[in-house]
Amino acid sequence: MIKLPAPAGPGAFVHPALFYRGQAEYLAGVGGFVRAALAADEPVLVAVPGPRLDVLRESLGADAAEVTWTEMTRLGRNPGRILAALQDFADRHPDRPARIVGEPIWPGRSQAEVLEATRHEALINTAFAGRPATILCPYDVEGLPAAVVSDARRTHPTLIEQGSDLPSADYADAPSVCADCDRPLPEPEDGAPWLAYAHGELGEVRDHAEAWARGTALSAARRGDLILALSEAAANSLSHGGGRGALRLWSTAAGIVAEIRDGGHLADPLAGRRRPSLTSVNGGRGLWMIHQLCDLVETRASDGGLTLRLHMATP
Repeated sequence: MIKLPAPAGPGAFVHPALFYRGQAEYLAGVGGFVRAALAADEPVLVAVPGPRLDVLRESLGADAAEVTWTEMTRLGRNPGRILAALQDFADRHPDRPARIVGEPIWPGRSQAEVLEATRHEALINTAFAGRPATILCPYDVEGLPAAVVSDARRTHPTLIEQGSDLPSADYADAPSVCADCDRPLPEPEDGAPWLAYAHGELGEVRDHAEAWARGTALSAARRGDLILALSEAAANSLSHGGGRGALRLWSTAAGIVAEIRDGGHLADPLAGRRRPSLTSVNGGRGLWMIHQLCDLVETRASDGGLTLRLHMATP
């Protein structure tokens, strides 16, 4: 029997990783967590990949109707969108501790997606600090690379493995993990020319991107999403990135990539990952929109500035 973490008490946040091997352990660990929450009359969100979601629903029977279900391969295709959804669910239940299952990394994720999902896992600890909630994160230790499991030990204060519920000796704070995620981005295979821009040249950026995107497999709607995302990124460069920036665009087998570099710094690592306040003067609305529009957003911060690499898949 897998031991589950105690329910989050007043002001307590609990963030365990569940290392599972096979479907039986998955159903025992995640199913037991959900049943315990329902028995305590706590709201439950389950955000896991589709095949896992289906078997969990079936195993819970009639209790499944009491759970909020989310297909993680859609919500979490861009890991930068997950955190806001978890916070929104907790916000809808301010008087009760929220119980959440989130599985942001599954076999088949690209290395770029895994890095951003690892960043997300670290930032959960910052975003939910002091909040009465429990977020259980399952990890398929047989299907995932050993490095992913090692990173899970760094992003989760508590580990559940082979019947034990123990503190993680490898747990690291969010800034340390995020710094390790800032690995050099690979260069495009065939190169890509840069377009430099400064104040007064946002129109030129949009015209350049529109002309380039018409030659890709993006639909008209997705081309519009790309132009909007790039416009927000370029506007951020001018407002917060030293007043200038540079853009390059290229295609891959999976889709299109747009990269924006400027001299800015990401003062708030949660910017764009949580829903900005309508009354905030500088609440990360541009980054929020970029995350909502793109299939993946890679972020790299360095002493020299900030790089955003935006991905959009093509059919």
